[in-house]
Amino acid sequence: MRALLVEDDETLRHGLATAMRAAGWQVDEAADGREGLYLAEETAPDVAVVDLGLPQMSGMELIAALRGDRRDLPVLILTARDRWQDKVAGLKAGADDYMVKPFHTEELLARLEALVRRAAGWAQPVLDFGALRFEPAAQRVELHGAPVELTSFEYRLLEYLVLRAGQVVSRAELIDRLYDQDFDRDSNTVEVFVGRLRRKLDPEGTLKPIETLRGRGYRFALTPAGGS
Repeated sequence: MRALLVEDDETLRHGLATAMRAAGWQVDEAADGREGLYLAEETAPDVAVVDLGLPQMSGMELIAALRGDRRDLPVLILTARDRWQDKVAGLKAGADDYMVKPFHTEELLARLEALVRRAAGWAQPVLDFGALRFEPAAQRVELHGAPVELTSFEYRLLEYLVLRAGQVVSRAELIDRLYDQDFDRDSNTVEVFVGRLRRKLDPEGTLKPIETLRGRGYRFALTPAGGS
């Protein structure tokens, strides 16, 4: 998943970004509100972490702008303001969650995972597709109860498809989720990783979890256990 982190404290921003990347996130960093808004428009993040006390454009103003452009983008406020009035103001401005500094990084990561799941329409921490089970918080995938070993790129691609199950995702969109902005991208990489995923998730060729729609992209085709 791709996160936008807007925080003017350089030490905190870099430390949190490092922890998020270690947990499998792609992170775009901004030190002020205007840069944060620009990155949001350029990178289409899956979630945003916004400090309230930002230069150039306040956190409240940034959230309002994000809500105007992308109403479905989950936003978590990160701030040193702990008065309940500030929390209410942040939530009314359009934030989905609120954390006060200092905080535990593990809790923030768990909240971000939950925000992304809910935005995708998944309330439960485990996504159950019958033979295939997917646990985003633990980055765990199981096939018939046995763990499936995936590389970081394979996992990242699968996670993006699963959280958009039933939707067509273009190759360009997947490339954005595989690589950082400054990485030399290879347009054939997606096909390679999709092929690997199919072999690992469907070794007998019976589940067919990932469909290719020629000229359009890919779609995770399995339906939730108990779903229609």
